[in-house]
Amino acid sequence: MMTRRSFARLAAAAFATDRLDLGIGTFSYHSLSIDAMIERLSALRVKEIEMSRGEFMLMKPPTPGMCVTARKQFDRAGIECVSYYTATIKTNQDIDYAVKFAKLLGARNVSGDATGPILHRIDERFTREGLTFGIHNHWFPQKFAYESVEDILNGLSGLSKTCGSTLDVGQMAACGHDPVDAVRRLAAYLKVVHLKDVAGAGAEHNVLLGRGVARIADVVAELKKIRFTGLVAIEYEKEGDVDDDMRRNLEYARGLNDL
Repeated sequence: MMTRRSFARLAAAAFATDRLDLGIGTFSYHSLSIDAMIERLSALRVKEIEMSRGEFMLMKPPTPGMCVTARKQFDRAGIECVSYYTATIKTNQDIDYAVKFAKLLGARNVSGDATGPILHRIDERFTREGLTFGIHNHWFPQKFAYESVEDILNGLSGLSKTCGSTLDVGQMAACGHDPVDAVRRLAAYLKVVHLKDVAGAGAEHNVLLGRGVARIADVVAELKKIRFTGLVAIEYEKEGDVDDDMRRNLEYARGLNDL
């Protein structure tokens, strides 16, 4: 027979599945030192992040010491690095770096992009290492390999469930595609979601969440509908002081999450 306590636990678990796991993509604070960034995150009560600062991407790889130091700083602040953003993975050495740095940071997922046979090598290696990989879509002035849902699904063809999508809804809207439809069609593949808003298609000028064309309220509703349990990382790409904007972005997202 179910006790009152057992019922309360089940009710709490059911309620929890209706809420998204909101965090921050650290590129939002790329102009700050890690110490200063952690101060901002702590003030905003952020407990989970994707490490996406430029000095940790693979174009100029970080050192293991940088990752170890950052992990210690996050641990002291009670912040968990859930995912590590590498940017493009091109070589076997890049795969080695991605695995090593993700583990040093404590991340369970790696976000980035890769094309061709190396995707299969990523799949095999990450499966062995107990990591997942999410293909990140992006808008660029020049053609990019992953702009649409079809691009992502084609890239994932023939790969295991280790590989999926790190869906950036702002970049999807910048490429002229419906981000809500992208959430719906990629639901089974989602590893991480970047919550970002843009002024319009054809560029990636970031605006406050809910002020652009990325249909943020509908995206959040759809993520809750599919019961997405991965990290939803708010990203905001702007130079200069972003403190007030990030506070407003978090308030907006948390308000939607409470609905």
